[in-house]
Amino acid sequence: MTALHLRPASRADPLPVLAAAHRITDDLRDGLSGTRARRAAHRLRRLFGFPGLGLTDLSGSLLWSGRPGPDAVVAKVLDGVLHTEEPGSAPDVLVLPLHVHDELAGALLVVGDVRDAVAGQAADLVVRALERGRLEASAEQAAQAELRALRAEMSPHFVYNALTVIASLVRSDPDRARDLMLDFADYTRYSLARHGEYTVVAEEFRAIETYLALQRAVLGERLRVQVRVAPEILAVAVPYLVLEPLVENAIRHGIEPRSGTGHVQVHGQAEGNDCVIFVEDDGVGMDPERAADILAGRVGEDDAAGLGLANVDRRLRDVYGAWYGLTVETEVGAGTRVIVRVPRFQPGVLP
Repeated sequence: MTALHLRPASRADPLPVLAAAHRITDDLRDGLSGTRARRAAHRLRRLFGFPGLGLTDLSGSLLWSGRPGPDAVVAKVLDGVLHTEEPGSAPDVLVLPLHVHDELAGALLVVGDVRDAVAGQAADLVVRALERGRLEASAEQAAQAELRALRAEMSPHFVYNALTVIASLVRSDPDRARDLMLDFADYTRYSLARHGEYTVVAEEFRAIETYLALQRAVLGERLRVQVRVAPEILAVAVPYLVLEPLVENAIRHGIEPRSGTGHVQVHGQAEGNDCVIFVEDDGVGMDPERAADILAGRVGEDDAAGLGLANVDRRLRDVYGAWYGLTVETEVGAGTRVIVRVPRFQPGVLP
């Protein structure tokens, strides 16, 4: 791929050129057949000053801006380029293939007396825009796949134990059995139902309280819990399913492996413009170096606890930026404290 060197109309003011290139990139976010591809063609032609410019995907259907080339000539040259994946030309017509990640995605057509190098710069800009669009689409698909995996990830061991406890109470304490069954129904609804990408802190805390009620029924006196949340953060929008996995981690990998009674505390509060939530247990803890490796993404595929923390941290940083996410305070035998920090208001993050 050739380097991109756009020549601004005024050497003293390159900002309009950069702004135009940015808008073209944004218009091609959905590819050469997207709803804004024709707008990209208009902007690209004006940016480079071509008499005529066309864009096409592999279908060969052209989007023209400015003066179109002769139909018969254009069709012949374009057909050759799409089949050979090599540049083609005819008098007053130049067709360049567009390769995105080494795969042919379409072609750029330039009409008029235009130097090959300038047309190549235009093609390079289009390729870069298409590559960015594909990367963003891939990232979004990966995030959605990860969210679907979180929704589907329900511990069979926990489900079995919860239902066993409920069944044992049906005769001896039917009212409690009924309440626990409703809690179990709420838990599965929230974990598996189709939600949007974001929810609010209130819903996340409700899911936490339901999960803890079921775990207390399973673990009995081995588990003590405390949940406290400040009213001013209840409406804060957060990514769906970012708190429950932290509480589940605290119980499964902090409390269950230890003997005796364990405590889990979940507190949420406002700190200036931030929403801060603490998930703390007095369980077995971990080596601080391991916690650092987890947040740095150095996690093995068989490390369930590490993957849970790493996934939540990555999702938060993807949404809010590097200043936000998780902080883990821990020592072997001294429990673990996970701190979630997100902004109370973030443009574009709506439940």
